[in-house]
Amino acid sequence: MMERVLVHNADVTLSVRVAGEGPTVVLLHGWPDTSALWDDVAGNLLAAGYRVVVPDLRGCGQSSKPTETSQYAMRLLVGDVTCILDAVGADRVILVGHDWGANLAWVCAAYLPDRVERLVVLSVGHPTSFRSAGLEQQLKSWYTLLFAHEGLGEAFLRKNEYEAMHVWMGHPRVDEIIAELERDGQMTTHLLWYRANIPPEAFVSDPPVLPPILAPTLGIWSSGDLALGERQMTGSSDYCVNGFDFVRFEGLGHWLPLDAPREVADEILNFLRRR
Repeated sequence: MMERVLVHNADVTLSVRVAGEGPTVVLLHGWPDTSALWDDVAGNLLAAGYRVVVPDLRGCGQSSKPTETSQYAMRLLVGDVTCILDAVGADRVILVGHDWGANLAWVCAAYLPDRVERLVVLSVGHPTSFRSAGLEQQLKSWYTLLFAHEGLGEAFLRKNEYEAMHVWMGHPRVDEIIAELERDGQMTTHLLWYRANIPPEAFVSDPPVLPPILAPTLGIWSSGDLALGERQMTGSSDYCVNGFDFVRFEGLGHWLPLDAPREVADEILNFLRRR
């Protein structure tokens, strides 16, 4: 059983689940998920003696869902993480993220180095590496151009009875995800993460420049990921000054916390023991 804590950042209220004792691990989900993405991974980490903190990020699940794109700017998302750490009394944490949660985790590690002791990122590499990974990655990211436009991304995902979500996305819990996205306007609020942070001009502009990542980092990538190439993950090592470990999962798709929760938890635990 996990305790539910409500965390406030100005007008936004975040629903956060907390359980266990020991070093604190914060698990950040991405699109189109909620904190439920981490349920099985969290169970393994709890069993290994860690305290687990799992939020629904803004726009998602049981957390507040602002409808203005500006409310999803990365600086506000980082502020959410800071408020979560303060609310649960964690000065320094092991920060773990998948998909958008990984992107957010990278930025938190860059700008909150005193709060992030270790960093684990699944699927998504360092923002500069991602934007520097060349045409192959840009082609894999084609859908972000649709998602950037109000109404167009939603229409694409709903077209032909959610054909894209069933066929292209390959989410192992797709029917649950669709039902969740159609509740409380989440089909749009989830996409506001894209609209606030990946404008179409990102395809032709220079990559972002971030402070170096001081936390020892583990990157996990899977060869069956249709949206993210290996280069954008392995290139992240250039921005991690205290070490970057890389784990490649063969044959698995994008949703590693659902498809291989025990293996993901084991890799996280092995990394923490090594470091």
